[in-house]
Order: sequence, then C-alpha cells, then structure tokens
Amino acid sequence: MRENDPVTSATRQPETPTAAVPPRLIATDLDGTLLRDDKSVSPRTVAALAAAEEAGIEVFFVTGRPARWMDVVSDHVHGHGLAICGNGAAVVDLHGGPGAHRFVKIRELARENALDAVRLLRKAAPGTVYAIEQTYGFHQEPAYPKLHVEVPDNLLPAEQLLAAGGPGGDEPVLKILAYHPALDPDAFLTLARLAVGERATVTRSSPSALLELSGPGVSKASTLALCCAERGISPAEVVAFGDMPNDVEMLTWAGRSYAMGNAHPTVVAAASGRTDANNEDGVAAVIERLLAERV
Repeated sequence: MRENDPVTSATRQPETPTAAVPPRLIATDLDGTLLRDDKSVSPRTVAALAAAEEAGIEVFFVTGRPARWMDVVSDHVHGHGLAICGNGAAVVDLHGGPGAHRFVKIRELARENALDAVRLLRKAAPGTVYAIEQTYGFHQEPAYPKLHVEVPDNLLPAEQLLAAGGPGGDEPVLKILAYHPALDPDAFLTLARLAVGERATVTRSSPSALLELSGPGVSKASTLALCCAERGISPAEVVAFGDMPNDVEMLTWAGRSYAMGNAHPTVVAAASGRTDANNEDGVAAVIERLLAERV
C-alpha cells in the first residue's frame, strides 16, 4: 500500500488534560533513545517493554532506520509486531525476522520531487553528496562517504539513480540522504529546508551534517497519527520518546512526550517532559512509572 497524503491531525491537542489519560500506546525512537550507545537493548528496557505489552499498552518502534536495520529489536517484537521506519516512510511488520519483514504501508518520495530536491540543494550547498534509500535497495554517489555498514547496490550520480528507468526500477524511493563534509549540521538543516521548500520533508538524526529527505508531509508524527487513527487511539493516549530533530513532530503530537537526557535542544523544547539518557535506561524508567500509576 502506497500512501502520501498529508495528515492534518498531527498537531498537539492542548485542550486535553493528557496527564490524567491512561496511555494506550508507547512510541519510541531507537538510536540515542531506546538503544544504548553500543546499540544494545538493556535487560531493564526489555523487561519494561514486555511489561507494557502485557498491560495492554502497544509499543511502536518509530525510527529513521530502514527496515533491514531492525534486527537490533527483532527479538523484542510483541503483539502487533509493527514498526515505523525511514522517518515515517514505511510501516513494517517485523514478525518474519531479519530479512523477512513485510511492508504494510509505504509513503514514498516521488522521483520528480527527489530530483528537484537534489538539484536545489546542490545549488544551495555545493559539495553535497547523496545516497538513495528504497524499500529494499540502497544506492549512493561515488563521493558519498562510508557512513553505513552496507555495500551500496550502485555507485552513480543521484540524477542517474533517480531517473526513470534507473537502477532502482519501479521500487519506491523512501528517502534521500544528503551529506555535506563541512557545514554545521543545524545550519545545513536550516539551509536545506529553505532550499527544498515543500518538495520534501527535511530532517536529521545524525550528529554529522547528514540530512534525511522524505515525501512531503511524511514524518514520524504523520505516520504514527495514521496508525493510531486505525486503532482508535487519540494523541492524548500516546506517550512518545526521542532525542533528535527527526523526533520533534512526534513529541509535539503525542499527549505525553519525553526528551532523553542526551537530547538535542530542539527536542527538549518540543517535549512535555524529560527522562534519563539512553545509556541510563530513560525509556524504561518512564514506562515503569506509567505502569505503577495503573496499579
């Protein structure tokens, strides 16, 4: 299922007294949030996630990672087994395990939008290099640095990778990765948003000047809103966790939200609360408190 319609409900509902509403869904980012810096899930966090599901609270992993990188949490899938990947570009059923996941919903970046974004950002920030994330494929330009653990399927200029009949064929484009070797990460993000405009959603989750471009209106928040609407879950019944700018919209949308102790300043400003850092099991600490409130 491909879908890329804007979701107008992904805004905070300030009139709702959210603190008194029992949670029905926990939405948590992975890197820098649920995962420790060594990419492990601590025993305390494993126990907290299982306890939440046992209590009838759904847990959604909401990440910028592609589906093929979800093996870090594949052993901790409970209940529905769904995850939101690629900053909202895909909803994935993880029950099959690594390499056997199933795409439930796809919100792709149209190739014409992607080509426009590449052209405009090259002009605004000379020296920008690109990689292309598709549902299964990964392609990059020759000058794109070795930022990822995998070998790309193709090494070609982005314009060739995104052209009709290019290497990816009809496979949907989920996001573009744009890297600049010299710019400050936050300055690069601001510049790119101004340059690209409404052709794509631009965000970042890396400490380096690495941006992520998705379809217009596609974000963790908008796809989470779709998933919650399908379940009859309101924003007031959602608790969200995050640490980087790609989490801001989700934290603003959720009724209760927590910035990690290691979070970016924009995340701290967006969240309604704070918790401990990822290496200190900040997500688990909040889940334990939420479950204690239900007793």
